[in-house]
Amino acid sequence: MKRCPNCNQTFEEEWLSFCTQDGTTLIDEPAASSEPPATIMAPFQSASLPNEPASWNPPANVSASPPQWQPAPTPAWQPPPPPAYSQQQSKSLATAAMVIGIISITFGWLCLGPVPAILAIVLGGVALSQIKKNPERIGGKQAALVGIVTGGLTVVIYAIVMIIYVIAIVANS
Repeated sequence: MKRCPNCNQTFEEEWLSFCTQDGTTLIDEPAASSEPPATIMAPFQSASLPNEPASWNPPANVSASPPQWQPAPTPAWQPPPPPAYSQQQSKSLATAAMVIGIISITFGWLCLGPVPAILAIVLGGVALSQIKKNPERIGGKQAALVGIVTGGLTVVIYAIVMIIYVIAIVANS
């Protein structure tokens, strides 16, 4: 038999480990015997004088029925606190590399040249090295890789365009 130390509720199930009312860990109790527990009461003292004969009538302030035992009120069950969440990972360098890489491949060829692509490759490389040194605090590996790939693709496209341009100039002269 198990008993809850908070609400004093007893449970017969041996597999039960926690109180169903308040979630407290149950403690093992020996099986209850069929005898009622012994009651210790203070000896009855009459208010009579020593030379007066004893009176077997109870005093007027004592009620005829004994007071009824009532269990202590049990507090309402409250769920346990939520688990501690890990701190949000920093992804700023990786995100910057991804954004600059996407800008370099979409709008960079208009007026910026290969500068944003090279910047995306450098920022992505720095972000990957920081992620490798401290992976539990810094995240964003996929964003850094996207920045490196788009920046590299833009540099390759610029290299091909420059080679074609040089070949066209040589062929015209």
